[in-house]
Amino acid sequence: MNTLRRLISLSLLSASLLAAGLSQAADIESRTIKFPSASNKGHPQVVGVEKFAEIVAQKSGGKLAVKAFPGGALGPDLQTVSAMQGGTVEMTVMNASLLAGNVKEMAVFDFPFLINNAREADAVADGPVGQKLLDKLQERGLVGLAYWDLGFRQIHTMKRVIAKADDFKGVKMRVIPTPIYVDFMKALGAAPVPMPFTETYAALEQGAIDGMTNPLLNILDGKFNDVSKHLTLTNHMYTPQAVVVSKKFWDKLSPVEQKILRDAANETAVFQRKFARDEAAKVLSALKTAGMTVHELPPAEIAKLRERAQPVIDKYTRELGPIVTETYAAVEKVRERK
Repeated sequence: MNTLRRLISLSLLSASLLAAGLSQAADIESRTIKFPSASNKGHPQVVGVEKFAEIVAQKSGGKLAVKAFPGGALGPDLQTVSAMQGGTVEMTVMNASLLAGNVKEMAVFDFPFLINNAREADAVADGPVGQKLLDKLQERGLVGLAYWDLGFRQIHTMKRVIAKADDFKGVKMRVIPTPIYVDFMKALGAAPVPMPFTETYAALEQGAIDGMTNPLLNILDGKFNDVSKHLTLTNHMYTPQAVVVSKKFWDKLSPVEQKILRDAANETAVFQRKFARDEAAKVLSALKTAGMTVHELPPAEIAKLRERAQPVIDKYTRELGPIVTETYAAVEKVRERK
């Protein structure tokens, strides 16, 4: 009798699980999701997109197909954002601070020398600050899912050598098109030139700019070592990558589909961050081998850069409000745990 009851119980459980599976499957439609990114195939940003596509396919039984468009194939980042708000592109991943034109508080990620290491970066991204910033995107037709990694920004130039703080004077430096970055470069004495990432290689090659800032991963991926002979290590800004969905597209999804995308973005974040950081550790050696001359600023020179950046930090602390205090508090909490 007990054996019979167990068999009946297992049969009912199997039927229940099957029904749940069928119900979930019914809530997943066949869809193609365009997912562009600025970097080239093989770059950790694109590897993240490909991993995300793999997880989504697995979770949806192949019904949700994510199609990668690397190398800026669908246009520069901000153009992609407009397309997402219009509903013609479904997703993207990009420098989080570029979204400051939509949510001004996102500009906190551009604060110079805010974050010193990956532990601090993850504490901000995965904590209340990071979530609050993602949540604000919905007001502007976007849905933020997660943060991936691109590393710390450095300086690379063709002819001008940046070996001390005063060497920035008069250098035409491409910057990501955000107000803090422009003001930061002005504070260092440089001449900032805001420009989409997809236009920068040609600008360096033609001498329209003297140099630019990039994470190490981007320098090798974009072959910037061919048009930049000098690399200066500054770690002056950390570059989190926001994974974002068009709200127009998001609102068409069932709760099951939404959960699949959100879970996949977070699972990919764990994989992508490790992959990006492991790759970044190898890139510096590769750039040296490729012929770049590497300059390491002495601590006293970094201190000068910090000092010159302080008025910019003060200005945007007033403009952005409480999010700045909350971000610094999150960073400090990590430092206290050491």
